[in-house]
Amino acid sequence: MNNNILTYISLAQKAGKCASGEFSAEKAVKEHKAFCVIVAEDASANTRKLFQDKCAYRGIPCFIRFTKDELGRAIGKQSRASAAICDEGLARAIIERI
Repeated sequence: MNNNILTYISLAQKAGKCASGEFSAEKAVKEHKAFCVIVAEDASANTRKLFQDKCAYRGIPCFIRFTKDELGRAIGKQSRASAAICDEGLARAIIERI
């Protein structure tokens, strides 16, 4: 099941619908462009709380899953602590599988 989720994250990145990294993901959340956010399990407590609070305030689903390296590999970049999915269909597919 985790591979399916990582595949959808990878598809979102290839489609240009994934904001990865703390600053880009936070900007997508603030601008209401994100439909769901995935934060790495090994991200700092401050990062996890930041995204949980901002997403809860805006009604955006936020999940704590995977490691920074797993998220980074799915996106095709170095390790990432967070990824915001900015495509409604892909976000829905991820939410259904989590």
